[in-house]
Amino acid sequence: MMSGIRLKVCGLTNQADAEFAAASGADYLGFIVYPKSPRYIKPERVAAPAGNLKGTLRVAVAVEPSVDELKALIAQGFDRFQIHFGYNVPVSTIANWSELVGPERLWLAPKLPPAVEVAPEFLPLAETFVLDTFDAEKFGGTGRTGDWEKFSRHALAYPKKTWVLSGGLSPSNIGEALARSGAKFVDVNSGLESSPGIKDYAKIEAMAQAVARRSGNG
Repeated sequence: MMSGIRLKVCGLTNQADAEFAAASGADYLGFIVYPKSPRYIKPERVAAPAGNLKGTLRVAVAVEPSVDELKALIAQGFDRFQIHFGYNVPVSTIANWSELVGPERLWLAPKLPPAVEVAPEFLPLAETFVLDTFDAEKFGGTGRTGDWEKFSRHALAYPKKTWVLSGGLSPSNIGEALARSGAKFVDVNSGLESSPGIKDYAKIEAMAQAVARRSGNG
């Protein structure tokens, strides 16, 4: 595990890539269980944490799951639950997610239009918030960088929460992203791929090394 800045490698679709990411120093492994994603993986295909995953935590990445869908993910043994949702989703729905998995295991990823901030009523429901690049048609996965200054505003305004920077990050821009956003936790997907769902090991190593350097470990 890295100290200082945490790294989540997301969009993993096979055990070999997951093991390589874990061995390279990723703190979290993300598996997208949203069927419309090109990186979709069936939850039951995600192997139980064992072997060479070195205790790295597994994150189920879902979009507005029903109660039954979320219960099924819990039953699969995921460690964290990253839920993307439209900003108009009722707070009562988010509260249901929070009650099912607990605020400490829930990562909320609201789809925020450019002029919209995270609603204060969301804050008690989760300990971790993921700010991804806004797209009117998609839930994440744009490959475009987001509003780093907006991220910084949220992290400074609510320092007791964990804020995860996502969207268009790669080994080539991670230094600038960290400097401008002040992020201590990054979520990287397409910037580490050779094709959708297939990781490029050289890029994973480069990202891990860049994060380690920023953390003072390399």
